[in-house]
Amino acid sequence: MELDNAILARILTSLTLGFHIIFAALGVGIPVMVSIAEWLGIRRNDPMYKLMARRWVKGFTVTVAVGVVTGTCIGLQLSLLWPSFMKIAGEAIALPLFLETFAFFFEAIFLGIYLYTWDRFRNPYVHWLISIPVVIGATASAFFIMTVNAFMNAPQGFTLANGAIVDIDPLVAMFNPATPTKAGHMILSSYTVAAFVLAAIAASQLLRGNRHEYYRKALKLTMVTGLLFSLGTAIWGDLAGKYLASYQPAKLAAAEWHFTTKSQAELVFGGILDRETQEVKYGIKLPFALSILAGGKPDSQVIGLNDIPKDEWPPLATHYFFDLMVLIGSYLIVVPIAYFLYHWRKKDHTPSVLLRLIFWGAPLTFIAVEVGWIFAEIGRQPWILVGYMRTRHAVTTAANVGEMLILFSLLYLFLGITASIVLKRMFKNKPAEAELTK
Repeated sequence: MELDNAILARILTSLTLGFHIIFAALGVGIPVMVSIAEWLGIRRNDPMYKLMARRWVKGFTVTVAVGVVTGTCIGLQLSLLWPSFMKIAGEAIALPLFLETFAFFFEAIFLGIYLYTWDRFRNPYVHWLISIPVVIGATASAFFIMTVNAFMNAPQGFTLANGAIVDIDPLVAMFNPATPTKAGHMILSSYTVAAFVLAAIAASQLLRGNRHEYYRKALKLTMVTGLLFSLGTAIWGDLAGKYLASYQPAKLAAAEWHFTTKSQAELVFGGILDRETQEVKYGIKLPFALSILAGGKPDSQVIGLNDIPKDEWPPLATHYFFDLMVLIGSYLIVVPIAYFLYHWRKKDHTPSVLLRLIFWGAPLTFIAVEVGWIFAEIGRQPWILVGYMRTRHAVTTAANVGEMLILFSLLYLFLGITASIVLKRMFKNKPAEAELTK
């Protein structure tokens, strides 16, 4: 297969988004966990929760630094790789792009104040209140950037005339039909990532035989929040399915290998598709489940791919990405429930098997977020701006995209290694129990 500009640009954009989202998810979710931990520490007068907030926010600063660099790369690549898209849609999405930058600076200012004002106030709640703008800024940053992605899926707020957009209403463009589900699902997913990453840190210490109360309390807190955020993500995923059924039926149909428009449609999990007969072999079929996902009722009609022009079909491989996302999401709900069922009878000791399941929740959350993005972006194809511009028409004609791919790959490799080393050295030989005795 020849690697033309369109393929190279998509690979580079995917690489950048895939790398950035790791740090972006942590950057959105960790402030929430820090704020909750400090609030519990003050309310219960418990130094362990206060220490959780102190230690977690130190690691957060590293994710912010890397997220800034990769976020800047995304902004550059939008203009460099997709100039035709920015020429058409740039004015409509200028407002959320500006507001995302404003939200980041808002977060950064209060983060600096938060970091350097520990124990400076007679009333500890004053310091905790400073964490609230950090949470708001991080979440707002995610919200505004997701409105840009939502606009690409449900463009509105403009009129297209002679290849240019006119009569622009930026607020209508921002608050399009895709915004609630896109933004809500991503924000809750980020919160889930943060909860399970911090849970994995506590679980790893317990697996090493460190039974200090700090790690047991950290594990319990992260399991509570992890369960709540996972359930929220699942609920928002259900809303996203209903959005797709109404506005992007091709994406939903491709995700479920649903070819014939009908009611009482079954949801297909796994399997192998015979493209000629459009039959699914070895898959698990859940009766009425797709109709319920699409319309909330077993007899809801779901549009099939056969009623959509074939050149507008998304790649049918999106089915596997959707399945993997759902499978991991279920895992992230079941594991915390298992944890609480085990501790229901006041058992202090968490078995190693359960600790390992909790630990593996961290990498699985990252996989789920990555797979979710792949599903979201591939499922939109062949469109970069649904109904208005196809992806192949938006790409740059420059001849150096391959060289850019190599340079940015080296940059992300450097950033990944550097961030890992810094985080490791930041906490190496500095156990929490040692800080509690100071």
